[in-house]
Amino acid sequence: MRGVPGALVWRRRVSGAALVLPDGCMDLLWLGERLVVAGPDTRGYRVAAPAGAAVRGIRFAPGTAPALLGAPPGELLDSRVALSELWPADRVRRAVGLVAAEGDPLRGLAEIGRWLTADAGPVDPVPERIVRSLRGGASVAATADAAGLGARRLHRLSLAAFGYGPKTLARVLRLQRVLALADRGIPFAECAFRAGYADQPHLAREVRALTGRPLRELLGQDSGA
Repeated sequence: MRGVPGALVWRRRVSGAALVLPDGCMDLLWLGERLVVAGPDTRGYRVAAPAGAAVRGIRFAPGTAPALLGAPPGELLDSRVALSELWPADRVRRAVGLVAAEGDPLRGLAEIGRWLTADAGPVDPVPERIVRSLRGGASVAATADAAGLGARRLHRLSLAAFGYGPKTLARVLRLQRVLALADRGIPFAECAFRAGYADQPHLAREVRALTGRPLRELLGQDSGA
């Protein structure tokens, strides 16, 4: 998205209950008249809303939201928190005003993203390097070596950027990788091999542990926050 590297704005219609899947990201949601921060998920997050309710959000690239929102991700794990609980009232009013001033809330959310990015200054490149390495299938040890970090420092940086350690991040990114493969109709055994699981039973255990559901039930699902 222009002015907010790696971010995207999205819209989703919720049909009653929905399951949000872990993706390594944090979102800022517009729910009617208020802004809500979706923290990093370590498991499937169940959302209940009136059928047909519209949810809009801006999804920040993994590891970037804490610096932009000033929100420690470890305190927001598996939760949704009103922005008013994290920011001073005048700053919340400015953010809400940006959304209200636009005819389309998505444009307002994009404006919030550009404002926060400009305020935050240069982006720390290390979280993106960590994500790129783990997303490519590298081990945690290889990721630490490639980033020039010791294991402990990698863990500390991961907690600060993602809310959890690199092993959890690797599991979440691998889940997203296998979902993308399975959505293309690739057989599950091949998905397991290509995504880096030991075998198909390992894939099945991991998917259920992270989402609470078998892989087949997740295909084609929009995983928005």
